[in-house]
Amino acid sequence: MKLFVKTKEKKYPIYFGENNFVKINKILIQNNIKPNKLMVVYDKNIPKKIISSFESKLKKNESIFLGLKFNEKVKNLNTVKKILDILGKNNFSRNDCVISMGGGIAGDITAFAASIYKRGLKFVNIPTTLLSQVDSSIGGKTGVNNFIGKNMIGTFCQPDVVIVDIIFLKSLPKREMICGYAEILKHSLISDKKFFIFLKNNFKSILNLRKNIIKKTILNSCKIKKTIVEKDERESNIRKTLNYGHTFAHAFESTLGYTNRLNHGEAVLLGILTASKFSNKQNLLPKNELRLIENHLRELKYNNLKSFFKKNNINKISNFMIKDKKNNSKEINLILLRKIAKPVLNNTYSQTRVKKFLSSLIDK
Repeated sequence: MKLFVKTKEKKYPIYFGENNFVKINKILIQNNIKPNKLMVVYDKNIPKKIISSFESKLKKNESIFLGLKFNEKVKNLNTVKKILDILGKNNFSRNDCVISMGGGIAGDITAFAASIYKRGLKFVNIPTTLLSQVDSSIGGKTGVNNFIGKNMIGTFCQPDVVIVDIIFLKSLPKREMICGYAEILKHSLISDKKFFIFLKNNFKSILNLRKNIIKKTILNSCKIKKTIVEKDERESNIRKTLNYGHTFAHAFESTLGYTNRLNHGEAVLLGILTASKFSNKQNLLPKNELRLIENHLRELKYNNLKSFFKKNNINKISNFMIKDKKNNSKEINLILLRKIAKPVLNNTYSQTRVKKFLSSLIDK
């Protein structure tokens, strides 16, 4: 199965399947990628057997493998420099190729390095987590964090190929599956109520990797992301809806210092909860639809901010929100819901108002 993403910058394929990553040479040739040298940046959490299998397929090329332990704390310019230094020392040319094998953080860092080295190398993304397969691998956003906040330094650079292979999901812990599910849920809430109901009815089968259900779920989620990216590659309009829940989520992560206590997908679930409650507070999202969302988040056990934050965190959360890169003024810009699948763009609120709302959820 194959989908094509068509943007003004380029057209590229997303390959779907099981064990299709081992067809890498055929896929490269099909897409006119003929490098003399390859660099593979992979997550050390991927089973060694898979990396060895992949390495054996690339023997025809001069290949360099760099394994790293990816997390938010290494999502910075130091890691980018490590990749750039290897590319430079080995004299990679613009015709050569960088491959990412890992989750969203691996893809973001590697894509950013590939996009700025000699103003752009060929880039192939092989996302290995549910989150990266359904969200971050599609759309061309790259970037790293700095002291101001999350993803503050980055580029828009569409990949040349994306390979989505469900074989990688079999080694993921349930917590990582829930993280990916968060982005799938977000896609349904901003775009497709029927898909939301499907998720609500089948989430246990999805998390347990029931093959026909997980394949359908990944494909539907990718189709939603693809459609939005094609309409608005540079996030000037409808693509902003993909940030639903994320302004809160990024601030939650930053407040806790990117610790293992709350990872990105979990922060997104809490962000969805908070944005949905805030939408209702602004007389947008009806109470009955808010309850549908709340009940589902309760089933996932991510329905209470007080489990993660205290009163003394509120100032810090709101300070990170005001610094969010999506803000164009001294106010906080939020994506809200009028109804499920009916997002509302460009809603701005004062920091004081947002703090008061957060207090109502945390300081009870």
